[in-house]
Amino acid sequence: MKRFEFQFTIFTFLSVAFWMFSASSLTAVLAQASTATPTSQISPTGIYITVSTDEPFANVRMGPSSSIYPKVGILYPGATAPALGRSPGGDWIQIEYPGAPDNKGWIYSPLVLVSGGTLQIVEPPPTPVPPATSTIDPTLAAQFTILPTSTRLPTFTPPPSITALVFTETSAPPHEGSIPMAVIIMSLGSFGIVSFAVSLLIRRR
Repeated sequence: MKRFEFQFTIFTFLSVAFWMFSASSLTAVLAQASTATPTSQISPTGIYITVSTDEPFANVRMGPSSSIYPKVGILYPGATAPALGRSPGGDWIQIEYPGAPDNKGWIYSPLVLVSGGTLQIVEPPPTPVPPATSTIDPTLAAQFTILPTSTRLPTFTPPPSITALVFTETSAPPHEGSIPMAVIIMSLGSFGIVSFAVSLLIRRR
């Protein structure tokens, strides 16, 4: 009984090991199949490109211009793609690129090598329409336009001219029947002298 169980365990182990070896071999075959070089069977023209740039990647654009057309993807060095045509100047090459509009893209020709023949000239796609810019209703905008009110500056009123007052001395008319001041002074002086002389005489006696 123990011998039968030992043989069954060995058989099971060998079966599992054989299944794992078969699965790893199948995976290796499938992995190698994805590195096949494109041929005329996958390219309608029989021509393909190989990315040969020293940069980390090459941009694939929607059209033959880096300033007008947007980028739709990238290709890494060594990657290949079926070539469909070239721009009128020959600076760009149209390739098959799944995921792009019409599954077609454009790549800069100095970054790739063309193999399999000579490409024909193809017309570039129409330039993309720029997004519409939002416009503002002038009537609505005028409602929020606040014009500053002009503040009237105070006007300067010059002060009235000051006229200098001129005082003129006017001689008072002599009162009728009044004694002149000179007569009064002379009278007081004479009275004083007489009084002084009388006082001297009284002292001598």
